Amino acid sequence: MIWALALALAGERVALGVWERWAAIRDAGNGAGPRCFAIAQPVLAGGDSDRRGAFASVAARQGPARAPAVFYRLSRARGAGAAITLTVGERRFALVGDRTTARAADAATDRAILNAMRSAHAMTLATLDADGRTIADSYPLAGAATAIDAAQLGCR
Repeated sequence: MIWALALALAGERVALGVWERWAAIRDAGNGAGPRCFAIAQPVLAGGDSDRRGAFASVAARQGPARAPAVFYRLSRARGAGAAITLTVGERRFALVGDRTTARAADAATDRAILNAMRSAHAMTLATLDADGRTIADSYPLAGAATAIDAAQLGCR
């Protein structure tokens, strides 16, 4: 399943490896050098709607800080003004974003999310759509730490 996502992102992208439900990808970039990231699709619960297109990713960052950043594409568009909450294990984080994407508001939140991801079993991104229905995209975290590390190393 994760290979299907990696192939959908094809072009100048190379899969660095797959660990459980997470993959590490290296992209040729847009002239500013290569980009690397870890990526996963949400799991489907029994009878749940189609979540194709939704994903969680951790972009490897270069430079002195080398601070990775989280990014999410929602399975459905969220309603205007609906809060976006990421639950990683027992920790909760408020995210920012537009109707279809979410991210940490700052580098400190990125670091806290990544630290939580390394010790938790799952994470869930939750918000409401325009009709007030819950959107809850869940991701197992087995393999995430290895994919994140591989992405960081892949763009050194």
